Amino acid sequence: MDQLHIQNTLTKKKELFVPLNAPFVGMYVCGPTVYSDPHLGNARPAITFDLVNRYLRHLGYKVRYVRNITDVGHLENDGDAGEDKLQKKARVEQVEPMEMAHFYTSLYQDLMRKLNVRRPDIEPTASGHIPEQIEIVENIMKNGYAYESNGSVYFDVPKYNQEFNYGKLSGRNLDDFIAGGGERISEEQLEEKRHPADFALWKNAPPEHIMKWHSPWGVGFPGWHVECTAMSTKYLGKKYDIHGGGMDLVFPHHEAEVCQSNAAIGDSHSHDLDEAKYWMHNNMITLNGKKMSKSLGNNITIGELFTGKHPLLAQPYSPMTIRFFMLQAHYGGTLDFSNEALQAAEKALKRVTDAFQRLNGMHFKAGMPMAHDPEKEALLKNFEQDARAAMNDDFNSAKVIARMFEVVPVINSIHAGNALPTDVNTLHDFRVAFNTWYTDILGLIPEETAGNVDSKTEELMALIIELRKTAREEKNWGLSDKIRDGLAALKIKVKDTPHGTEWNVED
Repeated sequence: MDQLHIQNTLTKKKELFVPLNAPFVGMYVCGPTVYSDPHLGNARPAITFDLVNRYLRHLGYKVRYVRNITDVGHLENDGDAGEDKLQKKARVEQVEPMEMAHFYTSLYQDLMRKLNVRRPDIEPTASGHIPEQIEIVENIMKNGYAYESNGSVYFDVPKYNQEFNYGKLSGRNLDDFIAGGGERISEEQLEEKRHPADFALWKNAPPEHIMKWHSPWGVGFPGWHVECTAMSTKYLGKKYDIHGGGMDLVFPHHEAEVCQSNAAIGDSHSHDLDEAKYWMHNNMITLNGKKMSKSLGNNITIGELFTGKHPLLAQPYSPMTIRFFMLQAHYGGTLDFSNEALQAAEKALKRVTDAFQRLNGMHFKAGMPMAHDPEKEALLKNFEQDARAAMNDDFNSAKVIARMFEVVPVINSIHAGNALPTDVNTLHDFRVAFNTWYTDILGLIPEETAGNVDSKTEELMALIIELRKTAREEKNWGLSDKIRDGLAALKIKVKDTPHGTEWNVED
């Protein structure tokens, strides 16, 4: 597949990627609601769309990547019942809501940095875009698709469905909703709404509510869904290329966004704006085959993964192990999380990283002994085009990693001193390609071996190895053996290879 294709949730088809205004690409991804410690479910969309962002840039596109922070308006229940999640948690912890939002936003950003997730180009907050959200609501009301009720404003889904196709993204049917397929809502909400499917655009705030703003309908705060329509279209235009997020957001959040964009800023009723051309959704994460949730007691935070301090974890896992574990599966498939799976990912990552470092430590020179091996040569020559074909098929990082494993034995064979399977120029080209895919596209960072070696230890070991080399050249075998044995006693293994002396700290 020589051109990029994307599985589009909107059309339910895998489609050729044709940007609206190439080479520019606008991408909006729903970020976290910052009221608690970021969990494993927050990591998957972040890593998924970091991969998308990296690959689009690798292809030469000029990407504007926007990922929001929800710090107001996300109610506890999708039927618009309950409290704002952030305000409720702030009251429990006895802090100001914005104080808590700042704390969890900073924590999220720090954890994403450790996972080597690049910062988006723009990271807007819901609370920082209240005027834009009010304007969207006003436009929807002006166009006749919303109504005011007791100081709140609701989207009129039945009215919208008369002219547009409600449920086109999620596959939900309004008749099914009437038959009982909708969210449970309170009696108070039923009194305010004209129809159970209607969703809040603006909520009237009671006197005790802290996070509230003045609006044409009184003092209140925005609904959860309107923030993304307001911020994405502000920074990317009325229609942009990619909207991403977790599969759990398809309904009601992203379905509501489609409705809002069509109702508020569509040019005419002759076509649907739909906000984005391509809608992408990563699948969910399960734990030992069960859905992860706080109620089941199997929800794991990212911080707990790094420390291992959770009853379901047998050990700590490094950020790159988590990243590699997620990239080993296609983003559209369910990912089952377990200690065994993480331990396997840890070993697999070490194998690829060892090969990566060996490859970069080799010195290829003209005239090196070569035993032409067509099969191995093909593996190296075709690596770049095979990896690209995998990513062009809906960002299939799993196939890229599988392709890496195929070339690892070839790298190890060359490193062991065996004759080269191909010419030096092919090896140079392969090394450049392997480096690009490992670091720039997959976003992996080599991690130190056991012992957490720092730069001073590196310098000290370089000096010791140089002294050992001098002793061997002077045939001072006693000193050479003493250095080797002394290092062995410290569980530092030294190995002489055709490409120099290597060392590592043994477990």
